[in-house]
Amino acid sequence: MSDNKDFLRTIVEKDLKSGKYKEVITRFPPEPNGFPHIGHAKSICINFGIAKDYNGHCNLRMDDTNPTKEDTKYVEALKDAVQWLGFDWGENVHFTSDYFHKIYDYAITLIKMDKAYVDSINEEEMREFRGTVTEAGKRSKFAQRTIEENLDLFERMKNGEFKDGEHVLRAKIDMGAANMKLRDPLLYRIRHAHHFRAGNEWSIYPMYDFAHCLSDYIEGISHSICTLEFENNRDIYNWVLDTLELKAPRPYQHEFARLGINYTVMSKRKLLELVEGNQVSGWDDPRMPTIAGYKRRGYTPESILNFCDQIGIAKANSMVDVSQLEFCIRDDLNKKVPRVMCVLDPLKVTIENYEGTEDLSSPYYPHDVPKEGSRNIPFSKEIFIEREDFEENPPKGYFRLTPTQPVRLRHGFIITCKEVIKDANGEIIELKVEYHANSKSGSDTSGIKVKSAIQWVSSKEAIKSEVRVYDRLFKDEAPEGLEDINPDSLKVIKNALVEPAIVLDKPDERFQFERQGYFYADPIDYTDEKPVFNKIVGLKDSWGKKTNTDKPTTKTSPKQEAKKEQVVGSEVAMSDEQTALFDKYTNELGLNSEVANILARDKKLSSFYDESLKESNSPVALANMIVTEVARELKEKELNELKFNALQIAELVEMLEISTISSKIAKQVFEEMVKSGANPTQIVEDKGLVQISDPNIISPIIDEIITKNPDNVEKFKAGNKKLLGFFVGQVLKSTGGKANPQVVNQLVAQKLK
Repeated sequence: MSDNKDFLRTIVEKDLKSGKYKEVITRFPPEPNGFPHIGHAKSICINFGIAKDYNGHCNLRMDDTNPTKEDTKYVEALKDAVQWLGFDWGENVHFTSDYFHKIYDYAITLIKMDKAYVDSINEEEMREFRGTVTEAGKRSKFAQRTIEENLDLFERMKNGEFKDGEHVLRAKIDMGAANMKLRDPLLYRIRHAHHFRAGNEWSIYPMYDFAHCLSDYIEGISHSICTLEFENNRDIYNWVLDTLELKAPRPYQHEFARLGINYTVMSKRKLLELVEGNQVSGWDDPRMPTIAGYKRRGYTPESILNFCDQIGIAKANSMVDVSQLEFCIRDDLNKKVPRVMCVLDPLKVTIENYEGTEDLSSPYYPHDVPKEGSRNIPFSKEIFIEREDFEENPPKGYFRLTPTQPVRLRHGFIITCKEVIKDANGEIIELKVEYHANSKSGSDTSGIKVKSAIQWVSSKEAIKSEVRVYDRLFKDEAPEGLEDINPDSLKVIKNALVEPAIVLDKPDERFQFERQGYFYADPIDYTDEKPVFNKIVGLKDSWGKKTNTDKPTTKTSPKQEAKKEQVVGSEVAMSDEQTALFDKYTNELGLNSEVANILARDKKLSSFYDESLKESNSPVALANMIVTEVARELKEKELNELKFNALQIAELVEMLEISTISSKIAKQVFEEMVKSGANPTQIVEDKGLVQISDPNIISPIIDEIITKNPDNVEKFKAGNKKLLGFFVGQVLKSTGGKANPQVVNQLVAQKLK
């Protein structure tokens, strides 16, 4: 960890150093009344991450105090989300309902101390008596009840003698408190409802503010970390624990800014409206901001974790641009998924001077992805290309196939258009072309110059697939509700054509469909007979180059306008200088639009990047490291305040590119560079962090892990190929991330055959 710690970790370290706590114990305490969303992912990362960093433990606890809204399916969704993100809560999931008897006993104690009373006024009177920000409240006449009366009434409430709302239990604090939360808050209310765990045992249920702090205390939590909307609740948290005089060590509450993302709603109430109103197909609809939705769409845990890491932990609420999340999934998939061909809108092409068939051997991965693998692409007389890859009357700057402009078939030959065939309505239905036999990709001697390559599939061998093209669920940056839904958020293409290797060879479950985007075999609807693919994200941000002048005008409320002012301004028009940099980065250096956008707009970052380029042959990898790692350091520092320099970052990237170190080790090295300013090569040598690629060293480690996990070996051999990742992960974990993932993948696959 670097010295540039977030404020929560600074608090934790101070508490450990002072001896306030012997062990860090945190908790993630969601209410099981909906599926967890991307905001919960941030909380999961913080709570589990801090516990892990300080060799502590994080409990997963369901705050199940409202039986009318909670359900087991939500419990399972929460467990799945935590597991999918890679965190471990230990042997048991905790539930607030586990402590109902203890919490009830604590309520009895407060009554006996004359610190709580049964109130019988109605809700309207309660609101009226509460007062305002400038006027003190008025205490209910029922606060004069004796301790004996309160004990009797409270027990009868528990026994189910009263109707819902007839009585409540309130704390007796201060009806004139400046913090209105302290004006005799509710501790218990009557609910005649079946609880999904406790059954019908209880007719009363504790309020969040009472149950939460006591559950933390019972579990031995040290740091109760929650979002800023609970800041005023902290006074109740402390009042309950202090008034009950509970023994130290006791927990303390600390708040961080919740996650807000533009074009996204994260209110569980609004998400439930979408589900119940059939605006989406369910909680796991790939357009939903739920963990289940991202998972089904094809997002990876690594991309979500990286996003949470990038946005950091702040004390003030702000809005994050959704393009930052989209960048994280592109960045992750770019380094790992096979490139294949798919035609979404097929146009028939007949190659008149070609007969027979042949296979074109083509790699799955570009040269800058450290993975191996190839497939044979069938080539024949009749193929299909993307309809938009041919223009009869092309606009200026169109580089694909035209009646006068040849084009290369990706991994194949150059073709020239000879005839355009149309139907009775003037629609193009077929192209007659010629191919150039001496223009084969990799051995081209034709001398023909082409400006681009297009994707294609062979007519006979192509596999018909359903492709679901997802876009943002809301069209407004600060959506209020259903009226802001994007009507074009889902387009279903029933007759897309994919090359056969995708289905027959199954090199992965995620793919880059060249020039289309990243796609995922739907985990529920996909079958080999009827393949279904979800679009995860496009190859570039289709929203990112909009300007304020070309956005459609929409009627917005003052509340929406206020929200928009917080949005990171990626849609503000670029200056001429920024535009020139953007064009250089995308056209000359091959950066994707998000990375180029970030660099071009930030003078410090672009200056640092240009300096780094002087010593680097890896512009893409270098840019990715700078906009993620270096950018975080430059948020609050000037260039001359950094302990490391541009040339050292270039050196670090070079070590990563030639596999001297792994990406995990690169992060460790970077953190040391931030702290000490030492050269990365020296850090790697001093700490012995060189990546292990020797099979003779890695093989015994794999053997040991296979021996220790016979059940998973059996499941893998029975067909659960996803367990390959489990074994690879165990090897990387046992070597502290030093083992070369590519070598580990190959060896594990061999040994599990």
